[in-house]
Amino acid sequence: MSFMQQKIFRIVLTLLLAFWVGFAGFCQSAVALTGEQKLVSEVWRIVNHAYLDETFNHQNWAGVRQNVLQKPISDQQAAYTAIQNMLKSLDDPFTRFLDPEQYRSLQVNTSGELTGVGLQIALNSETGKLEVIAPIAGSPAEKAGIQPRDRIIQIEGTSTEKLTLDEAAAKMRGSAGTIVTLSIERDGEKEPRQVQLTRDRIELNPVIAELRPSSQGKSVGYLRLTQFNANAPMELARAITSLEKKGADAYILDLRNNPGGLLQAGIEIARLWLDSGTIVYTVNRQGIEGSFEALGSSLTNDPLVILVNQGTASASEILAGALQDNARAQLVGEKTFGKGLIQSLFELSDGSGLAVTIAKYETPNHHDINKLGIKPDQEIPSQQLTRDQVATEADSQYKAALDLLGKNKIVVGSA
Repeated sequence: MSFMQQKIFRIVLTLLLAFWVGFAGFCQSAVALTGEQKLVSEVWRIVNHAYLDETFNHQNWAGVRQNVLQKPISDQQAAYTAIQNMLKSLDDPFTRFLDPEQYRSLQVNTSGELTGVGLQIALNSETGKLEVIAPIAGSPAEKAGIQPRDRIIQIEGTSTEKLTLDEAAAKMRGSAGTIVTLSIERDGEKEPRQVQLTRDRIELNPVIAELRPSSQGKSVGYLRLTQFNANAPMELARAITSLEKKGADAYILDLRNNPGGLLQAGIEIARLWLDSGTIVYTVNRQGIEGSFEALGSSLTNDPLVILVNQGTASASEILAGALQDNARAQLVGEKTFGKGLIQSLFELSDGSGLAVTIAKYETPNHHDINKLGIKPDQEIPSQQLTRDQVATEADSQYKAALDLLGKNKIVVGSA
């Protein structure tokens, strides 16, 4: 072998050895990942692929993963804490980790009933405070007078400042008959109020329907939709069909204090009222728009007024925005809550779960809902009402809706 051949051989051998050492180190590193570290990496990958904000709150997302995995993660609870800290850096209260029990509990929200105080809550992204979206109709929270935008500052004497959304919800859940005390802060009141609630079983019957006479001689179908669960489209379709047979000339759809629920339920309900037109656009981090359209299957073209307030959120806003922008209905009440983000739920390998903000909603006229809400056509401020006064002569928003229907100022049919 010549001198030149020997030199080339030594260079190639050195490169091969360097490659092998590097590859072996890589394999050893991959094998060395513990189950807890793999769970952290699993969460990181999902967020990296799906999260709406491609800047990840203006931070090096790969660096976040590296920093987390450099620290010891001794057990499952330590992994959960590491994941929560990693997600906290996104500053998005809707992107959150759910331990196995919390993940199972979340499924209850789209079934038939639950046990607790009946509050839909959110973390205000600007103030960081735990805020009421709306109380569930007929729940202990509603009966106690808790209102949208109330802030829960303590649960059983524990400050909510450092609680996640799911930790706060877990503290309020419990067996029927047990008591929980909340400290509530409200605009216009100097001191927090203490509210004692007795937990109860809450049936999530999403639709209330009645045929009512109006002073103008019309028969008005009053529909109150309390939640967008899996049963809501079918129940509302039955209610509209029944009211049509009874001779309804016009409708009032009450979405006040409806915190939303399933996106698909909102879309299907919009299709009950629309023959044509776009219902909602979705925009992901690439700016790609998806859309959902009406299918030409509306159940009625009778005039429609929708009642909204600050507790009208999420899927409720999609429905209200779709019918307003398509000139199918006029909105009466207050500006809506302003939750226009889409979360997708992922089941993780150990039975826990991850909710990730993957996109945002826009109305058919491309109005961004998130943090802005939807402005009604006729603004009427909310008033303090008892449960029995809702949708009666004592209810100024309801009366305004009746007046609109009576004056024939509602556009009939879709745009």
